Amino acid sequence: MGLFQRLFKVGQSEAHAIVDKLEDPIKMTEQGIKDLKKDLAQSLEGLAEVKALAIRSKKGLNEAKSQAQNYEQKAILLVQKASKGELDASEADRLATESLLKKEEALKEAARCNEELTRLDGNISQLDSNIKKLKNTVTTYENELKTLKARARVSSATAKINKSLAGVDSNSTVAMLEKMKEKVDQQEALSEAYGDIVDDSKSLDDEIENAIGGASANASSALEELKRKMSENKS
Repeated sequence: MGLFQRLFKVGQSEAHAIVDKLEDPIKMTEQGIKDLKKDLAQSLEGLAEVKALAIRSKKGLNEAKSQAQNYEQKAILLVQKASKGELDASEADRLATESLLKKEEALKEAARCNEELTRLDGNISQLDSNIKKLKNTVTTYENELKTLKARARVSSATAKINKSLAGVDSNSTVAMLEKMKEKVDQQEALSEAYGDIVDDSKSLDDEIENAIGGASANASSALEELKRKMSENKS
């Protein structure tokens, strides 16, 4: 339950009520992770936009500083020309004054860009921190989801086994085994009875022949008689 309480606190004020009503925690967790990833993607887009603004501000700052320096150099050149008699002094003063005014404007623009850049750098730092936290949160929830799925599979399998075991009637099983045992005993008794019938059907002659060797003994005697006759004919 701790996983879902943490997950649905992100952007939702009634997390506990939602968790209590969950019917499929895995699906709800997957949806929560999808929402977090969507937030993460939007945060990355926002970070890119802020960084773009910071780049523009830094470029504006450098340009404004360069302009201020350039106008100051121009004012110096104008004064030098006037001192050398190369330019009317009043005209040089007027143009030098205008150059210095442009310098002040450039410095104000540089100050504004610097202030904006400082603010944007703070925003970037905060966004970076939030994005890292969000990434860690997504990774944590994904790992916990894997564990949750594994536990769900184990619990489902265990429930099926327990349900199967709970459905077995031990009394009926014992009765079935006893019935099978009784049937086997009957078959064995029947087989023994047929054996007795076969023994009873033998004649007295069969019993005598079996006792003295029967046809085997007669065949042996006949063979000996044949050998004796063959020996007499040769002599």
